[in-house]
Amino acid sequence: MLKINNPVIPGMSPDPSIIRVDDIYYLVTSTFHWLPAIQIFKSTDLANWQLIDYVFKQGEINLSGTHTPAGIWAPHLSYDRITKKYWLIYSHMINMAGREFNADTYVTCADNIQGPWSAPIYITSIGFDPALFHDEDGKHYLTILEWETRQGYQAPGHIVIAEIDLDHKKLVSPWVRLTQGFTTRGCAEAPQLYKKQDYYYLLIAAGGTGYAHGIEIGRSKTIFGPYQPHPSLEPIVTSSPNHLFSLGDPDAGHFEMYNPNSIMQKAGHGSLVETQNGDWYIAHLMSRPIKNTLLNPLGRETSIQKMQWTDDGWLVMADGSNLAKMDFDSELPLSKPLNHDVIDEFDGSYSLRFMTPYRNQTTNWVNSYERTSHLRIYGQNSLFSQVNPAIMATRATSFNYHVQTKVEFQPEHYSQTAGVGLYYDANNWIYFHLTYNEQLKTTVLSLLQAKLGVRIEFTNHRVAIPHGVVELKIVYQQGIIELFYKRDNAWLSFMSNLDVLYLSDEGVNGEPGEIGGFTGLFNFIASVDSYQHQSYADFDYYYVINND
Repeated sequence: MLKINNPVIPGMSPDPSIIRVDDIYYLVTSTFHWLPAIQIFKSTDLANWQLIDYVFKQGEINLSGTHTPAGIWAPHLSYDRITKKYWLIYSHMINMAGREFNADTYVTCADNIQGPWSAPIYITSIGFDPALFHDEDGKHYLTILEWETRQGYQAPGHIVIAEIDLDHKKLVSPWVRLTQGFTTRGCAEAPQLYKKQDYYYLLIAAGGTGYAHGIEIGRSKTIFGPYQPHPSLEPIVTSSPNHLFSLGDPDAGHFEMYNPNSIMQKAGHGSLVETQNGDWYIAHLMSRPIKNTLLNPLGRETSIQKMQWTDDGWLVMADGSNLAKMDFDSELPLSKPLNHDVIDEFDGSYSLRFMTPYRNQTTNWVNSYERTSHLRIYGQNSLFSQVNPAIMATRATSFNYHVQTKVEFQPEHYSQTAGVGLYYDANNWIYFHLTYNEQLKTTVLSLLQAKLGVRIEFTNHRVAIPHGVVELKIVYQQGIIELFYKRDNAWLSFMSNLDVLYLSDEGVNGEPGEIGGFTGLFNFIASVDSYQHQSYADFDYYYVINND
């Protein structure tokens, strides 16, 4: 029997929401400050997921100036079998300062999974992690976390529900508080409703999106509750089964709950799907820290677990435990495993996998038509900027890989640059690039680093590239990189043994024992012009080759 191996979507793909329509499974994930927004994946076997589109790709939302990890959080995908419409509801997190999480929730719909999607309509600002439930009688309901800000009250708040009129896209009932969690882990969020036989089942995330993460469930015969907790009084899926009492604790990290016996960590935030054969699976997020560390450069990834219903109507993992697994036997016919390498030679277009932080990809700054078989990127703001950086990036999906490109660039000022690098957010990146050197009066190869917002220039590492054309390569191995450039058909080392483990969810914060980011590591090509916003770089190709 063939196995499903986790993660089924490696690299940044957190908060999965899964549905099945006929024989096809669809899944969406959070994208935070990255555009296009809200990745849409497609599968026929639950094991292999192909990126087919994004929900927002034409400037429908504005993420300029977003302070990471704010942006687009936890989209929920659903399908109304009565109207045959796809629905998507999501929160746009605008502010996280002072734990005053200001998030606006919007809803959109489409007749086809690849759109066009309707213009987003505002619904509420009560909290985040919204989800829609389409009941058999044609009524619709919205569940969400009501964010708690008051001192002396249990954080993060209550799971609440209200009826929503999707024709007019507005709430038509008062909010009803359902629960603050079904176990003692606390941090209840990401509520999703399902109905099976006589019961409504409320699935929620718990424990914070760190090492105590888990999935809880309760049930009720009426949609407004009360909801009875699962009799185990523990998460039904987690990577850390040890008991935890953490009610009201705002700590999302819970590093003390790291499970040394598991490759998979942080399993939680689940979404259920039923197959054509009546089997049940749950998609959830997970992380894989670098060996001998608690650092997760690939961020939160998507995994799948096999589930089953007990005779008394409770959902449990198929093997009877609550420990999320890295693999399990599949009863579905599996297709050939997908290759997660990126091979793009820019022949008339560029890969769907390219994303850009804080801004939309428009042809006035990035295109593949001005020069045949090249990607032209017009330089704009510094990579530190959260407004209009000119970055084209793809998710890192492996702990061992190399990223390689060939760039042609003719700078005339030291604030014009172009090259390749690794990027977490505007304060944390590595940039291997061409620029102009006034002393040498020529184009040079140089290295710039951002670490916790501090600019680090490697002034003793420069190589003259008089013609402004060079092939560059960064080899990444378990958080350590070596940089190469090509001369006379030979790869030469520019710098080796540079530690970039800080480019991880936990490493970008600066405070020990806390999570600073919710996204993940990206590889990128970019151009900067802080001089006149006129220069451009031409990239001949872009390869990311995974080695594991």
